[in-house]
Formats: sequence, C-alpha cells, structure tokens
Amino acid sequence: MSFKENLNKRYTDVFLKKYGDRLNQIQGNVISIKIEEKSILWIFNKINVTILLRPDRSKNVVKCVYNKKRFFKNPPFIPISQGNLLIVQGLKGKSGKANREQIEIMNIRNLTNKKDLIPIEGQSGQNIKRVQKIQRYK
Repeated sequence: MSFKENLNKRYTDVFLKKYGDRLNQIQGNVISIKIEEKSILWIFNKINVTILLRPDRSKNVVKCVYNKKRFFKNPPFIPISQGNLLIVQGLKGKSGKANREQIEIMNIRNLTNKKDLIPIEGQSGQNIKRVQKIQRYK
C-alpha cells in the first residue's frame, strides 16, 4: 500500500471508531426547508439550513440541520424545494444531549434533480445507466 492509501485507510478507521454508532441515512420527502445566510463584515459567512423530512412509508418527521462557516466565500448549498425526494446522510445527536432527536447533515443527495451537496467519487447523474432485460426467442 502506498502512503496515500494507508493515510486514507487510517482516517476512515478513526472516523468509524469515533462516529460509527451515530451514522445515519434517511430517505424521504421535504416538508419544510429554512435557509438562513449571514455575513459579518463581508469576511465571515455562515449558512444554517433546517430541513423537516418525512421518511418513506412513515408518519413521523425528522429534523435535519446543516451548519457551515467559511471565510471570504459563501458556503455552497444545493437548491431544494418542498416536496423534493432526498437522501440525507449524517450523524444522530448524542444520547445525553438535548439535540438527540435531530440529524447533523454531512451530505444530501437530491433525487428529484439529481444534485449532490458533496459530490460522491465515481458517481454522477450522467454515469448512472439503467439495465434493460432483453428476452430472446428461439
């Protein structure tokens, strides 16, 4: 193994050891979305996004939160509207804390318009091909 592969493997092992029991993935429709952008002296930019998501075949509602801070540039976010189908990947809140019911967003995949918040390596909307079953007659 090269140094780069060894470093990536070590990084993923430490991440899974630290957050492995809190990793979560939810697929569902957007009920509500609230985006708050703030700029302090045109230098420090913050974005806070709160999404209420209704998972497939369920009556409950999940609150998902995305917070990002960045200097000099606006933090990126994808366009999401009410009714879109999403896959949200993130971390559940810690069990002893007050925010244990919400999910801290790490990545969002919008299945309605096929956009990703953080592009996944090796996958894109154009590269996904559907396989058709062909019947052959003798």
